Amino acid sequence: MTVSAHLEVAQVFRQDGFAATGPLLSADEVEMYRDIYDRFLSGEIESGDKRSDLGSHVPRRDGVRENITQIMWPSALHKPLLDLPLHSRALAVARELIGDDAELDFDMLIHKDPHTGVPTPWHQDAAYWIDLPDTRAVTVWVALDEAVLDSGCMWYVKGSHRQPLRPHRPTSDGKNIETDCAEDEPGATAVPVSAGEGVAHDGHTLHYSRGNTTDGVRRAYILNYRPAGMIRLERERGADHGLQENVRKVRNTDATTAG
Repeated sequence: MTVSAHLEVAQVFRQDGFAATGPLLSADEVEMYRDIYDRFLSGEIESGDKRSDLGSHVPRRDGVRENITQIMWPSALHKPLLDLPLHSRALAVARELIGDDAELDFDMLIHKDPHTGVPTPWHQDAAYWIDLPDTRAVTVWVALDEAVLDSGCMWYVKGSHRQPLRPHRPTSDGKNIETDCAEDEPGATAVPVSAGEGVAHDGHTLHYSRGNTTDGVRRAYILNYRPAGMIRLERERGADHGLQENVRKVRNTDATTAG
């Protein structure tokens, strides 16, 4: 990517709260990551309590283990991932977007099987996170399969990162969180991407994805970055994004529904 292209991504990110990064993985590298990913899904790489269902509030069809499979901390469960190219490339993107002090805070896998059809609820990532004095954060969402509207590409609301956090609440089963938003919200934008391409979004940007109603799978690798000093402060306060206890709830006081 040229210098001007880097600057354009940073400008769009600041303005809209999200920006397509372009390719982050070659076709051969995508195949390598898919192989590791599928070993997680099959259980060959054990994920224990790091594995959960982001769509558990919707009844599962017979034979479906999860509506939306989420596996937290794949790089902690399978250390070789840290030495593969995606972590260093996504870190370079993060440092361009939020500063040279950015470091990996956590990573995750989110998978949608064919015809599961369950959307990921609208939310802002910061609602999951404890209050911090420096709110800079960027998530790099990387497609390992073509992600289109009906397989579950990402949707974002332009400019929502500059607005206060919306009130979030637990989903009906209490295992995830959601907020009120819809595809017809002003500024709502779908971002289809090809396998190997990424999209970066701010921690305060509203986002969601449709359920997968296609014949193909939708595998995504997600990496989150924030300033190293804030990561240290999180850990001091016992916040580690599910590394010790994988519980998803509203933690940010600006996103509580009380009052």
